[in-house]
Amino acid sequence: MTGIVVVSGNPRAGSRTSALAVAVGEAIAGRLGSPRPEVVEAGDLGPGLLVADDAATGAAVGALTSAHLLVIATPTYKGSYTGVLKVLLDRLPANALAGKLAVPVVTAGAAAQATAAEALLRQLLIELGAIAVRPGLPVVEADLAETPAIAAKYAAALDW
Repeated sequence: MTGIVVVSGNPRAGSRTSALAVAVGEAIAGRLGSPRPEVVEAGDLGPGLLVADDAATGAAVGALTSAHLLVIATPTYKGSYTGVLKVLLDRLPANALAGKLAVPVVTAGAAAQATAAEALLRQLLIELGAIAVRPGLPVVEADLAETPAIAAKYAAALDW
């Protein structure tokens, strides 16, 4: 089992949501004394997400299923997580995340949107068998300039 895997569900690799997710994963890794997290950018998988034997998608699914802890991040699109993240997670078999800790991280334009989308992402992770860490991390886009501080504060507050 590998350590921490960060999944960014933003269609654009290197997004602010991705930067937040990586910062959270690195802060948690630092707190736990774990190696730096592996990062999966769902947007980089492109059309391969829809191909049964796509090697890159298979590697991403393998990373998710072999991780000990997952940081799953998404911007809010139409009141929920992104379609590209949903397609990636749909590639997992039932209970593929059983027993794995999962941290839902959501960005949105307004706090109410971020909180609502975080609850939806949490429910999806639980459906896949994950133990969704409470609280998750809903973040308003206006606060993303403070990403390192947000990540450090969040990781320090986690009660394992």
